[in-house]
Amino acid sequence: MSQLHRPILEWFDEHARELPWRGPSASAWSVMVSEFMLQQTPVARVLPMHEQWLDRWPTPADLADEEPGEAVRAWGRLGYPRRALRLHAAATAIRDEHAGAVPTTYAELLALPGVGDYTAAAIASFAHGQRHVVLDTNVRRVLARAVTGVEFPSTSVRKAERELAESMLPDDVPTAATWAVATMELGALVCTANDPACPTCPISDRCAWVAAGRPAYDGPPRRGQTYAGTDRQVRGRLLGVLRDSEGSVPRSRLDTVWGDDVQRDRALASLLDDGLVVAVEGERYRLP
Repeated sequence: MSQLHRPILEWFDEHARELPWRGPSASAWSVMVSEFMLQQTPVARVLPMHEQWLDRWPTPADLADEEPGEAVRAWGRLGYPRRALRLHAAATAIRDEHAGAVPTTYAELLALPGVGDYTAAAIASFAHGQRHVVLDTNVRRVLARAVTGVEFPSTSVRKAERELAESMLPDDVPTAATWAVATMELGALVCTANDPACPTCPISDRCAWVAAGRPAYDGPPRRGQTYAGTDRQVRGRLLGVLRDSEGSVPRSRLDTVWGDDVQRDRALASLLDDGLVVAVEGERYRLP
């Protein structure tokens, strides 16, 4: 085993958060819902929504049997609502093509609509205990610092980074599955993007970045998370009106949510293109 394995795995045993999508009692569907919700959304915001979602739709078929607009409505203000449509599409495929059971293999998961490499690997690893490279932002940051000695990884996953992550996977399959979630947890709680808690890190004495004096990131500019005044904010305002309404609403009601006509029209057009909003007769709009 790598010199990093034991201290990280032991740290995880002691410090892992108890989350509803972890542990032997969590269903594969619970894991899948969590993975969709956790993309670009912190755990604290996901926890109540995950509980509400599983209460309403305890199986993929339960979700698939409802209109996709209900998934968008229930998504609330988690952000990036296309995830709700993708999750509904994946649930429909699971109902129709997999007898209602979340697939167990990476290849089958990857074939589901809205499921990419990371999500397929995460579900296969966390729900089914398989050995896969799971590269989310937290894992990438831990490996970048601990092994390659840089503060942040590149903006996109490169071949060398994937090969490094593959080489770090423990050979034992259950241990590899635990390693995937343990490195993710370390990045979320200790090796954070801002103000990493290096003194409490279980691998600070063998971290390449710490050994190098924690050099500052000098790569391409990292994207910020601006929201105010953006089309994303306008989209959110428009969707908020539709989520809170039964049936369709007139265009005049949507026009009241944002003063800039050009930006509002552009945001509405993008919602229509994404399938998050449907136009009906008489210049009225509704959820799909």
